[in-house]
Amino acid sequence: MGNIAGDQQIEHLRQTEDAREDGRVIDLSLAGKGNYQSKRSVLIEFIWFVLEACVINNKLLPISFVRVGLLRLFGAKIGTGCRFVHPLRVKAPWNLEVGDKCWFGVDVWIYNQAPIRIGSNVCISQGTFLTAGSHDMSATMDLCVAPIVIEDGVWITSKCVVQMGVTIGRSAVVTPLSVVHRSLEPEGVYGGNPCRFIRKRFASVS
Repeated sequence: MGNIAGDQQIEHLRQTEDAREDGRVIDLSLAGKGNYQSKRSVLIEFIWFVLEACVINNKLLPISFVRVGLLRLFGAKIGTGCRFVHPLRVKAPWNLEVGDKCWFGVDVWIYNQAPIRIGSNVCISQGTFLTAGSHDMSATMDLCVAPIVIEDGVWITSKCVVQMGVTIGRSAVVTPLSVVHRSLEPEGVYGGNPCRFIRKRFASVS
């Protein structure tokens, strides 16, 4: 019996090794930029990298107008009355458009390889990650980018992830720790991973 069990174990290990050898693996050294296009020179990107690290993402600088001024200087379109008092990260300010009276919480990360447009009266709470890029996982691992649109009145609560190509409808709410991988209809409350409809945000008017 001991020999039979040993032979079975050896055969199982051999089959596992064969599966590893036959399994498909994408060579990451061959991955390219896909549909991503840089809109600024390497020098401008480097200068922004330094300013983002030293000023925009600096928790010792609780001053909104400094962040807003630098973002605008590098091409961001930001409306009036926005609150950028907390440290945050913005990969490409030239790909950012923000309406009026928006709030941004601590450690929001706007990873905008493609344009991200945020409407007015939008609240994006602490730790939320907006990413306009991903990779072609089934073929080349090339970079893929697509815009994100967040319409007026939306509240994205803490530590959410909003993925590329998504539109979040007017006055929708995304509950904490949710992952938004598809577009959401207006005025709904959504949550979970993947994000699903929970209920309407506002009581119906009789």
